[in-house]
Amino acid sequence: MTVAEVDVLIVGGGPVGLTARALLERWGVRTVLVEKHVELSPFPRSRLVNVRSMEILRQLGLAEAVAARAFAPEHGRIRFRDTLQDRDFASAAMIGIDAPIIESPVIGALTSQDRLEPTLLRAADTPVRFGVELVDMAEDAECVVASLLDRRGGTETRVRARYVLAADGANSTARHRLGIGTTGPGSLGAFTTVVFDADLARWSADQPAGVYATAHGSLLPLYPEGGWAWLAPTPEDAAQADWPGLVSRAIGSVDVRVDVVRVQHWPVNAVVADRFRDGRVFLAGDAAHAIPPAGGLGMNAGIADVHNLCWKLAGVLRGWAGPGLLETYETERLAVAHRTLQQAVANSRLMVQAPQRRQEQLRNGHAASTEIELPWSERYFAQLGLVLGVAYGSDADPGTDYVPTPEPGHRMPHLWLTPARSTLDALGEWFTVLTPNPTSWEKQIAAPWPLHVQPLPDEHPAPWGLGPHGALLVRPDGHIGARWSELPADDSALHRALVTITA
Repeated sequence: MTVAEVDVLIVGGGPVGLTARALLERWGVRTVLVEKHVELSPFPRSRLVNVRSMEILRQLGLAEAVAARAFAPEHGRIRFRDTLQDRDFASAAMIGIDAPIIESPVIGALTSQDRLEPTLLRAADTPVRFGVELVDMAEDAECVVASLLDRRGGTETRVRARYVLAADGANSTARHRLGIGTTGPGSLGAFTTVVFDADLARWSADQPAGVYATAHGSLLPLYPEGGWAWLAPTPEDAAQADWPGLVSRAIGSVDVRVDVVRVQHWPVNAVVADRFRDGRVFLAGDAAHAIPPAGGLGMNAGIADVHNLCWKLAGVLRGWAGPGLLETYETERLAVAHRTLQQAVANSRLMVQAPQRRQEQLRNGHAASTEIELPWSERYFAQLGLVLGVAYGSDADPGTDYVPTPEPGHRMPHLWLTPARSTLDALGEWFTVLTPNPTSWEKQIAAPWPLHVQPLPDEHPAPWGLGPHGALLVRPDGHIGARWSELPADDSALHRALVTITA
């Protein structure tokens, strides 16, 4: 039996696994990615890349490519209608998608997962094996031996990996093999997505949106050049369902030709794994947390998972971090997952309340042209506080709004270093010291850690509470690791901070 050896075996070829592969390649980590399906998913699935994920993709040099195939920003809106052909009775912007925000150098993207995944696949050259499924794992003191089954040829191989990163979905084989349970509300119901072609421009071209929520299911434009999806709870007679008829009902017209391309049934689950780690195996993405789709938080939380984890794996594998650093992955991301799940469940309930308010309005005899007040403010549903305000080492709820802060644990705030270069662009496969006085900090010995010193323009230090010799130490994932308002008297302060972070 063939036995290959790698640093990290990645299980799952969705956006989370592919992002991990691209991140680890930049650290020089040897990986193999296996995906049980024989190709990338042709189904649209997740459709929103939020601001934080686009910042990560910008770091990987992919943001422009993703944006080029995405919808224009004006589609970053939800429109509520009785049917597609009726006027809006409510509308809400997707903050950070519909227009630039001052808190980030990028704007989020409305794009279908089947458009995102090929871009992520091309972002690295390390091996990818489609049609290969993880069937078993055994761990010893030095590695994990994973048994892999080629589903096309029936042959079995083994891979010896120092670590396994399992991003193999909500029904994760790795999680089940490890016996890791889940916590949360559980199933929220069964849903169906119907991908179809139809000419709906007369009701959408002048009032663009990413979602048209109707009383008969939601209609979603899939690609800038065309294509639609209908999303609704799965009907009881799904096997006999008249899919074109159900779609036409949501459109509000039987005169439109609806050509069904494919139909997919899928469950909406709301759970978080009890543990994100078991020995040398780490869970990420849907394998770690199944997040309802309302608000577009699930895939983005998974991308943030691997952005947190991959630099830690690289540090341990390259010898500049101790194995204890890996314990912080679960400590930091498990709490975020629970907050994300709570927000997504709340979003789901709010989305249901909107049509309920509409029906109540009509029952009370109000004119059909009367608008309703949505059960949330635009800032609430945008949840920028959760997207950009994650603070590791703090139990505080980041809240709805994002307030930039230079405090340790928080994401490094975005400020322009030059007209085209953000503070976030100074980050990469290294620790970063941002300071108005780089000469003083460059003298401090930082080996063996990868470290860059970035000068700060004169206007930036004061708002961050930094004196003329102060500094911020930023981790490779963009979160602040330490802060000095002035130059420490002890020349070993930077060394001690790096030891504390990576011990």
